[in-house]
Amino acid sequence: MNASSHNDIVIIGGGPIGSVLALALEGSGKRVCLLEARAAPAPSDDPRTLALSYSSRLVLERIGVWPELAVTPIKTISISQQNRFGRAELDASRENLPALGYVVRYGALMQALQRRLAASTLMQSYDSKVETLDVTPSYAAIGYRHAGQSLLITAQLAAIADGAGSLLTLSGSRRHRRDYAQHAIVAEVATSRGHANIAYERFTPSGPAALLPIEQRYALVWTVAPDQVEDILVLPDAAFLARLQAHFGERAGRFVAVGKRNAFPLQLTYAERVTSARTVLIGNAAQSLHPVAGQGINLGMRDAWALAQHIQQHGDGDIGTAGFLDAYRRRRLLDSTGGIFFTDALVRLFSNQAAGLAAARGVALAAFDMLDPLKRFVVRRMTLGASRTS
Repeated sequence: MNASSHNDIVIIGGGPIGSVLALALEGSGKRVCLLEARAAPAPSDDPRTLALSYSSRLVLERIGVWPELAVTPIKTISISQQNRFGRAELDASRENLPALGYVVRYGALMQALQRRLAASTLMQSYDSKVETLDVTPSYAAIGYRHAGQSLLITAQLAAIADGAGSLLTLSGSRRHRRDYAQHAIVAEVATSRGHANIAYERFTPSGPAALLPIEQRYALVWTVAPDQVEDILVLPDAAFLARLQAHFGERAGRFVAVGKRNAFPLQLTYAERVTSARTVLIGNAAQSLHPVAGQGINLGMRDAWALAQHIQQHGDGDIGTAGFLDAYRRRRLLDSTGGIFFTDALVRLFSNQAAGLAAARGVALAAFDMLDPLKRFVVRRMTLGASRTS
């Protein structure tokens, strides 16, 4: 369906977060238009993996997508330090949860979202690259290029959900960046024994190494120094597996196979303010996090759901006013800042090799494993965020 000339909300970016926001607004009575720069829906065979929290499951259930997804539940998370004392374990059954999280392929999630979008009456326009975003006291004007034509639409509110590489910025909002001097090598690996729905987070001097259960394998996220990336990527499979084994140890068994490998740099970026005149940033456009603890996609899902709920609770009022946007920003502040701080603190604490700190971390991990109320608090923040999805 083509874009109309004026809408209540235009969503810029048709990835998971923009799609969730659009579907969460279906039936709200609002005129919603989704603009996506890709010429066609995302390919269903994209092998990237995502770790979804329980709060994301709730969101996807409510928009009718969850039943279509093939997911691998995480029942247990094992946390440890390389060659150091201290270990902790989180267990879903002890927290009265069906799972601590769920691992899904990016392509499968996008395919399920796009099927729901195709069955909806929501306005969608692919091959629509946004080039300008201007605001007036009454509306936002979005200029985009579609099928070789320059077009313009307006809306009470423009929601920017086009990811961490967004070229769109908010007036008066600086974007903060922290380079962790780390790269993540990602691949799927097989081990000599089944994963039993256990995820592993192992902290090493070069950064965390994580294994997430996906189908019959693990999704590997291996953090390394930038000057090691190319050497590791080009290793023959046997040499790669041997190096990974020496780095990770045998907690998950022997590594016996590896798939295609990719790498990307790791940094924290976040907007000083996520709202401005008739515009709002959500998902990675608002905050892009280190993958440790898997918070990024889930913060974005909660952004989208909270914004949709805020819009629907506002009734027929103007959803682009300063008062409306300030209230949304306050609604999300604790969850988003908490997620940013928690992730950044984990990376900086466990990558710090200051004398004596490794031993202190070991004691802290062991103590954490014995403190059920603290574990319950951490699990709640990881799975539901700062407040329940409602």
